[in-house]
Amino acid sequence: MSLADRLPEDDSGRAFLFGAGCVLLAALFALTPLVASVPGVLYVFFEVGILFVVYGMLVLGLDLQYGHTGLVNFGHVVFFAVGAYTVAMLSAQDSFAGLSLGYPWPLALVAGVLVAALLGATVGATSLRLRDDFLAIVTLATAEIFHTLFANFRGIFGGDTGILGVPQPIADLAGDGDTTLVATLLLFGGITAFAFALVTRLTEAPYGRVLRAIRADELVTRSVGKSVFTYKMQAFVYGAALAGFAGGLFALYTGAISPGFFTINVTVTVWIGMLLGGASNHRAVLAGLAVIMGLRLVSRFALDVAPLSADAFASVRLVVIGLILVAIIRYRPAGIWGDARELGVDS
Repeated sequence: MSLADRLPEDDSGRAFLFGAGCVLLAALFALTPLVASVPGVLYVFFEVGILFVVYGMLVLGLDLQYGHTGLVNFGHVVFFAVGAYTVAMLSAQDSFAGLSLGYPWPLALVAGVLVAALLGATVGATSLRLRDDFLAIVTLATAEIFHTLFANFRGIFGGDTGILGVPQPIADLAGDGDTTLVATLLLFGGITAFAFALVTRLTEAPYGRVLRAIRADELVTRSVGKSVFTYKMQAFVYGAALAGFAGGLFALYTGAISPGFFTINVTVTVWIGMLLGGASNHRAVLAGLAVIMGLRLVSRFALDVAPLSADAFASVRLVVIGLILVAIIRYRPAGIWGDARELGVDS
């Protein structure tokens, strides 16, 4: 039997193997004298790549909530922010503003996931029985309330300055900046692959079929004895916990956080990525996110050659991206790689 025959045949198995390979490579760069050299022109690609794999965890959680269960969550960024702030407040030392308690970062990361999940359970318990449009308003309002709290309570959250002095364990281990960049991309990419494997295993199981049945018709699902609210709550909390974990990793990578990292633009980006690729398909939502972040990256370089000011170019970029989205929704309402029959939309 060849090596190729021994490889897993399902998506979750291949993703787990890919993630393990990435984590091992990251460990080589972080724990051994091996160093990496990144040409200056490629720095922006690595930085966007790291942001992509962090947002990848957000879009996988959102796809579990909306793509599979039909929960319209317009406040996904709040769980990302709560995870990041919890890690920062618990693990930072000598921050200029806000709490900095100096606990070990692994403990803070676990706490970040738990706090995000607890917030998800609280929001879910009070709003998951609402109609879709009201759920969207409640989650959006929750995100804006927390953003206001983060920006105005300087003694706790650091206000507009945010929290500084957050540990950067990968940078401490890797030493130089180039090696840190490569190790971070590999480690976060591996963790996102693990997250992909887990949500794929979850949604391909009978549990996932119940979630899709709820999205298709709640009354029919309830009529066969399934507790619709319990399944909705579980999907909502899983997505919130995954976002909190992504936020904690983001804080440990940047070493400092502020409200500017957690605006509604984050929610818009992951929603557009999910709809562009095709909801209810984990590979498609990641591909859609890659397309939208790739467009934003390309537009950075286009600014250098465009005969426009930066402000005018930013407006033109939004118009172009908006037109692309309108065209896709018009001609591919299920997304580029989505299944129209699965989502019940007219193609």
